[in-house]
Amino acid sequence: MCRSFAPQGTAARALIALSSRSGDVAELITRRLAALAHSGLKALDEPTVRAVVRQAVRAVRTAPPVPPADPPADPALAALRRVVDELTASTYAIGELMLEIAPVYLSDTDAADVLALLCEKIGEPLEHGLAARRYAMSGDRRALHGTVL
Repeated sequence: MCRSFAPQGTAARALIALSSRSGDVAELITRRLAALAHSGLKALDEPTVRAVVRQAVRAVRTAPPVPPADPPADPALAALRRVVDELTASTYAIGELMLEIAPVYLSDTDAADVLALLCEKIGEPLEHGLAARRYAMSGDRRALHGTVL
């Protein structure tokens, strides 16, 4: 029986959002699969391939935006830009965890009901948790404006 690989849910949306960067994703997947093949792994099972694709998509989606042609002359500004990029990448990872608890098919209102207790337990405002969830769904940093960033 031949099964085709068709990404579903968040993975499918992520690939659609990355259509303009498909070369970057393909390059990462190729390098990671080649590394696995050279590591002595005899066969690649579906979960392994899925994990490689998920990691490549995450790496490209959470990559910091292309820096300006002229890097900031002020070292403090350059350091702050790096911190913001790290915060954004961490927030994306938190958003993915939020999506595991409140899947993408839930509205923000329904997700708020599900995530309220979790956000309270981790000491994060609910709005920050919802913003991280929206960022993980969209890959668009604007989802974080006014909350985390």
